Amino acid sequence: MAATTKKHARRIAFPYGETAAHAPVLANWLVGLRTEARALIADGLPSPRVEAWKYTNLQPLAERRFAVVGDVSPDHVRHAMAKAELGRSAHRLVFVNGRLEAAFSDLAALPKGATVRGLGDVLTADPAALAGLIGRSEAVRGHALAAYNTAFFSDGVLITLDAGIALDRPVHLVFIGAAGASPVAFHPRLIVDAGAGSQLALIESHIGEAGAYWANPVTEIAVGHDAMVRHAKLQDETMDAHHLALVDVSVGRGGRYESTVLTLGAALSRHEIVVRLEGEHAEARLDGGYLIGGKQHCDNTTRIEHLMPHGSCREVYKGVLDNESRGTFQGTIIVHKGAVKTDAHQLCRALMLSKGAEADAKPELEIYADDVKCSHGASAGALDPLQMFYLRARGLDEAAARALLVEGFIGETIEGIADEAVRGYFAARIAAWLALHAAGPA
Repeated sequence: MAATTKKHARRIAFPYGETAAHAPVLANWLVGLRTEARALIADGLPSPRVEAWKYTNLQPLAERRFAVVGDVSPDHVRHAMAKAELGRSAHRLVFVNGRLEAAFSDLAALPKGATVRGLGDVLTADPAALAGLIGRSEAVRGHALAAYNTAFFSDGVLITLDAGIALDRPVHLVFIGAAGASPVAFHPRLIVDAGAGSQLALIESHIGEAGAYWANPVTEIAVGHDAMVRHAKLQDETMDAHHLALVDVSVGRGGRYESTVLTLGAALSRHEIVVRLEGEHAEARLDGGYLIGGKQHCDNTTRIEHLMPHGSCREVYKGVLDNESRGTFQGTIIVHKGAVKTDAHQLCRALMLSKGAEADAKPELEIYADDVKCSHGASAGALDPLQMFYLRARGLDEAAARALLVEGFIGETIEGIADEAVRGYFAARIAAWLALHAAGPA
């Protein structure tokens, strides 16, 4: 491994990536992207000396050596899929250690003009379909962790919607992580191209089944003018897992992107979202919630860029921390020159269930235009003793009172999920966490 530099940790060692069993067939246009990514990897992982990573230390990740992804038994897959049951019909693709498992997937009939395909198949049979859709922005091309994905991805999903196409059911992507004696790593790539006036509901379930692994998904979404993409993600990996994700979104004129992220699992997780509102009247709504305990570390980092007039965004992130866990929110809203009439609001709040927990917040506004309306706020604190007293006085025991208050606090982050069944799916995962953690002080 390379020596530590001033701003970068050691590189991650991979014994795979060049073998015929795991390397995809590359089109010529992809070779340049792979080469560029490998050059960035050579710099190593960012250390806390890098401002964007000041709260998150990747050294534990760099100290591991990741093995070739092995096979997972069908019983393990079925057990994990039971945790990802939406309670409604959906176009479902199941990935095990980053590889599409067609036997467990279920793509019902799609309307003409809609495509949902495994990326591995596209790379082999029709790589030209990906030209111009991968590595579209500097946020992806210059990102240290996305570079690993670009260098090593061999599967994922390609979703395209022609103008005016609206799917009648969500696309549900189930990612199952499972490792044996040695840690494994996988780097799925998700590509969404939503044409003008189209509508898509995209659900991600990241479920850990066993062992230590690194999940490193990168998602690139293009929302056409007057299109709508609703994107909900559940991260419930094993407590030995690392989950580091980047989502890059561009929104055209009159388009709207909605995101809801719920984080429960992984020893170390980071969910980073970059949204560029590139057309007039473009909108974004970002909701995030995390519930963590033990020594978990959860990082939520966002950047929303207003590039044109009359854009709007709403951003609410809430976290619940127990034991010695640490939660981080870094949110930046940038209003570029000329983006007048921008309406942007950001809020992050943290609820501490124990004295050993730590919450970091760094909300930022950068405004280079006049005639805008922008605000941000941040707070952290413990449960209100007066509210606890009120509930106890009405017959609730301490555990029930705590659970009710925590549920009310975090519940706001999933209210924006339009689909009632999907919202119930997220609510059930919150209730399961509360059953384990809300009994009393650690």
